[in-house]
Amino acid sequence: MRSDRSIVSTQAPAPDAASRPDGVVDAADAGEGDDAESGVELRPWRIDAALHGERLDRALAALVPEFSRSYLQQLIADGAVLSDGRALGKPSQRVSAGQAGTVELRPTPQSQAFVPQDLPLDVVYEDEHLRVIDKAAGMVVHPAPGHWSGTLLNALLARDASSASLPRAGIVHRLDRDTTGLMVVARTRLAMEALVRAIAAREVGREYIAIGQGAWRGEPVREVEAPIGRDPRNRLRMAVVDLGRHAGKTAATRIECLESTGTACLVRCTLRTGRTHQIRVHMAHLGHALVGDVLYGGPPVGHLARQALHAWQLGLIHPVSGQPLRFQSPLPLDFLAEMRALGLRYNLPALSA
Repeated sequence: MRSDRSIVSTQAPAPDAASRPDGVVDAADAGEGDDAESGVELRPWRIDAALHGERLDRALAALVPEFSRSYLQQLIADGAVLSDGRALGKPSQRVSAGQAGTVELRPTPQSQAFVPQDLPLDVVYEDEHLRVIDKAAGMVVHPAPGHWSGTLLNALLARDASSASLPRAGIVHRLDRDTTGLMVVARTRLAMEALVRAIAAREVGREYIAIGQGAWRGEPVREVEAPIGRDPRNRLRMAVVDLGRHAGKTAATRIECLESTGTACLVRCTLRTGRTHQIRVHMAHLGHALVGDVLYGGPPVGHLARQALHAWQLGLIHPVSGQPLRFQSPLPLDFLAEMRALGLRYNLPALSA
């Protein structure tokens, strides 16, 4: 457990209800959630000589190793495995060399679908009910089309076998693949149910530090209330939308400018709601797309190969003991390097290692 880079306080209470940001409990929302859009992936397969005569489920387990054999058996039973346009309905049927087809891979909240993977995790705090993780850049939180393995969920399954009995291995909120920082994960069903309720009631405080393009404009603190939905011109992005014309949900973010230069601004963001890519979309909406966020208009930069967004503070009441907990995560080195390159010198307590 990494105690030297975090603050755990039993004295400071979690944020009050009026200022608590929301997390993610709706499967359609991901807070600052993973980039992959929910859907299916049609994966081609072909039987080679080594698998000739093998059971279909065993052959698929070798060809699609991201998933458990039991889940592949379920896909076979559901008619999702095809060969020559015909559904193969029996896991026990034998396959032949050269036989080919497709399998329809589907996202699922059931952790048993995915295989454990021994991946490095930076654990800030853990007890029998919950675990707080400082997520690294590049790690997808939950498997989805294009990212079926190498995720936080895979790592949790390997670290704690009992997490397989929990939906999403205990994951109750998400961060984008390239957003760094703090996440809380449940280890028991009791804790998971309590954390989901707390997030829905805005009783989990999450603050982010970000670097935006351009000198800050307007008041030092801005309450941004702008609904977010799928961008009608680019389905890979989210956007501020007119709810009278497009599907979306209300979204609110408190954004405070900590420092501004002629070319960039350092901001602290507090979520009032938890929508997919919320901070990234609202910052772009203000004309301050995050540095390095090429999806939303931030050009690539020298020190960051990702958007400049870090979940730096997490506050909550322990879901079982009732103990107030607060954690802080120092800014990653690439984030600090980009700050220095842009002339940003602000030093928040515990902001950097």
